[in-house]
Amino acid sequence: QVQLVESGGGLVQAGGSLRLSCATSGRTVRSYNMGWFRQAPGKEREFVAQIHWAGSSTFYADSVKGRFTISRDNANGTVYLSMNNLKPEDTAVYYCAAGRTWSKPTTAENYGYWGQGTQVTVSS
Repeated sequence: QVQLVESGGGLVQAGGSLRLSCATSGRTVRSYNMGWFRQAPGKEREFVAQIHWAGSSTFYADSVKGRFTISRDNANGTVYLSMNNLKPEDTAVYYCAAGRTWSKPTTAENYGYWGQGTQVTVSS
């Protein structure tokens, strides 16, 4: 069993920054690829970023490339999403996810475990 708990969301002005955290637990969680997805009201859940379980390989959606950075601390299992130069269109509920299939690009189908989500609101 894998448990994921997101935190760090909030209200920021356009151009600002936030760092989301995903606390993980579970015996095998370190062997999972980790991803971030987001969903705005009335929209489908979309891929944001992912990081391979074994190292530094990462992949980003074009919409966030150069602004967002995904990282992980294998010592404590925490996964981060650092978000810079935020835009109003980044407003969404952000979800942390864990999965076993590495694919570039990827979809939510490759992730079997999900957190509860954390709200990010970017004002103009």
